[in-house]
Amino acid sequence: MKPVLPPLNALRAFEAAGRLGSFKEAAAELHVTPGAVSQHVRLLEEWLGASLFERHNRRVALTAAAKAYLEEIGPLFEQLSQATARYGMPRTVSRTLSVSAPATFTLRWLVPRLARFRAEHPDVDVKVETSNEPLESLKDDYDAIIRGGPDTFYGYSMRPFLSEERLPVCSPTLLQRVPLRAPRDLREHTLLHTSSLPRLWPDWLASARVPELRPAAALTFDHFYLTLQAAIDGIGIAMGPTALVADDLAAGRLVAPFALPRLPSRSYCTYVADEKSGDELVALFRSWLEREGMGS
Repeated sequence: MKPVLPPLNALRAFEAAGRLGSFKEAAAELHVTPGAVSQHVRLLEEWLGASLFERHNRRVALTAAAKAYLEEIGPLFEQLSQATARYGMPRTVSRTLSVSAPATFTLRWLVPRLARFRAEHPDVDVKVETSNEPLESLKDDYDAIIRGGPDTFYGYSMRPFLSEERLPVCSPTLLQRVPLRAPRDLREHTLLHTSSLPRLWPDWLASARVPELRPAAALTFDHFYLTLQAAIDGIGIAMGPTALVADDLAAGRLVAPFALPRLPSRSYCTYVADEKSGDELVALFRSWLEREGMGS
């Protein structure tokens, strides 16, 4: 039987952190961020099903089992280093992570956060291709596919990482020109639509108990990110997904005139082919998405 080994990068991070007693010092030695070391250690803990460190402010201490584990694997890293130097084995080349994701999600959520992933994993090149094609229609092979869900596809594992709802959003300057005090005041405004999501406004107006409302005007765009940009530019009011407009709301580029009602929406999920589910890099990317999603 082929031996089963834990992720080697995770082992390397554990060995350095355990030897030095600090994630920060281990990160400096390995030329990565402390967050990357912490994530590698967490991945190894999940793989082993055991806790490896006790956290004490800025220092960490090995558990009894982890100390014994380190005493056995520590010399192996030194032997590996000596063998590599002896036989002149080449350094590992950068790895490319291929991702398929919807265009609006990529533009408004993923791209602004990718710098953080690259800071944690500078040796990883990320290739993102935008597509709204259903997973089963994709012709190319990807390490990770981001789509709505949760859905079940044969041969793929699914993990949700970002939830959202939908509510009206607009530029604050628009409200200065034409105030919005109640949903019925939308009759004085331009409503912004997306051709692929024709039910958003009718469903929201029905939930707001003004189903027969007729706005002053309506504009329809073929891409959702154009609809949101039109809202930022003060052209009208769009139905904004909370996850994708959170940064704009925080920065004051958009405001949400009505806290309620909110339309439920599908979550964003990662879909990974079964043959890639054990890939360490794919697992790190999925875990990173989930951490970022929790903070959104």
